[in-house]
Parts: sequence; structure tokens; C-alpha cells
Amino acid sequence: MEETAQARRQRLYRLQGIILRRRDLGEADRLLTVFTRDRGKLNLLAKGVRRAASRKAGHIEPFTYTDLLVAKGANLDLVTQAETIEPHRRVREDLWLSSLAYYVVELADAFTQDEDPNALLFDWTLETLRRLDAGTATNLAVRYYELHALDLAGYQPQFFHCVQCNKSLAPEVNFLSLERGGCLCPPHGANVAGTIALPVDVLKVFRYLQRYPWEQIAALQLRPDVLAQVESILARYIVFHLERGLRAPVFVDRLRRAFPEHAPEAQG
Repeated sequence: MEETAQARRQRLYRLQGIILRRRDLGEADRLLTVFTRDRGKLNLLAKGVRRAASRKAGHIEPFTYTDLLVAKGANLDLVTQAETIEPHRRVREDLWLSSLAYYVVELADAFTQDEDPNALLFDWTLETLRRLDAGTATNLAVRYYELHALDLAGYQPQFFHCVQCNKSLAPEVNFLSLERGGCLCPPHGANVAGTIALPVDVLKVFRYLQRYPWEQIAALQLRPDVLAQVESILARYIVFHLERGLRAPVFVDRLRRAFPEHAPEAQG
């Protein structure tokens, strides 16, 4: 029996989401991973989207914030219409910005489960893509995202008190324990295997990133060596708690070595 118009309408629903990743299927289809505010992370099938005549292709590019009309399917729900809300075109057209954006969406993907909404993480992800698209303080925008994504995923590092004795950390070299999720004061961390020394300047940056709004973060002027230490330490912390490596940082490192004069930290 032919499906009625009412039945077709009941199968349809609309959502807005960020395209985290896509994978080619068959000769013309793509499997999309879409991060939505209210439904969490969804896997959707875009049929025929790789054909030259497809009207949906340009609206489901990576990093795009898109409005989707979706039909319920037996195994995978199907994208029937797509309309761009925010293209983040500068991010997609700039190799450096694209590499950073791939890292941001890879983190969002890693920190979420399918169909498990995390509205705050969605908001942080979308806002970070907007900051990258603006092209200012891009390295800091990613570091800011990392710390707050860790917080929203339940892995916030403690940078203000010793995780063993709970005393406030003095302005001296302290030590970060990946396993314990925070800092140790010198008496409890100096000779502990696996801890990371945190110079005063580096610890100050971590505290600032946790405490202040983006408008103040974007105005920071940091020495390249301090910024590099912050990036390296956060990378180790994230990999430890995810229990696996990520692909995007490897590509970022290759770009940095190949084109150091155009690295994100050199751009502000």
C-alpha cells in the first residue's frame, strides 16, 4: 500500500547540527556524524550526495552548522534536505584553520556518545568554530576549548589546590599528575614518577583559561615557549583520559614543522 502523506510527515523530523565527520558509502552516498544540541551525536545517511546534481552536498561539509530534514529509516535515518546555517567558510578554505577545526570536532566526537545530549559541549564546539572562523587568537581558542571540553566531560584538571593535601598551590614549580587529575605541590609531587613539572608561568595560563571569559582570553599575549608547553601538557592530559591518541594533532604538528612561519601561534 502506498504510504500516505500523513504517514510520510510522521516519519520526518528537523534538526540543526554540526557536521563532525563524513564517510563515503557505495558509489554515491555518505555516512554523516552530526552533533546536535538536543539529540546528541547522530549517524545519518545522505543518499546520492556525491552525485554532481545533488543539492545537499554543499550543505553537509565538515564544520558546517546545518539545518536538516531527516526521515526515519529502518537502520539509519536519512537526510532528505539540508540548508546551511553557518558555513564557516574561512575555516574550510584555510589549511591551518581546517587542521585546528578538525581537532575541535574530533574532540567533540571523542567526548560524546551516540544519542547522548550534551548541550553545553555543543555550544562550546559551535562557539569555538566561530572563533576559528574569525581567525583571531586561534591557538588560544583551541586551548580554551580543550580545557572546557574536559570539564564538561568530567575530566577537569585541578590547578588551584594540591590534589593530595588540598593546600593552595604556591607560585613555584608544581607538578601535574595525569592519573590523579590535577596538581601536586612540591612536597607531594617532586619525586613522583610520571608527574609533569609546571613552571609558574604555565600554571598561571592554565588558571587563567579556566577562570576567565573568552574576551579576556583573546587579549592574552603569551610567549611562544609558554604556549607550546600549555599545548603539549594538555595533549598528554587528553590522551591519557581518552585512553587513545587523536589523528588531527598529528597533522597539525606536520604543518607546523613544514610551515613554521604560518603556524597558528604566529598568526595570533
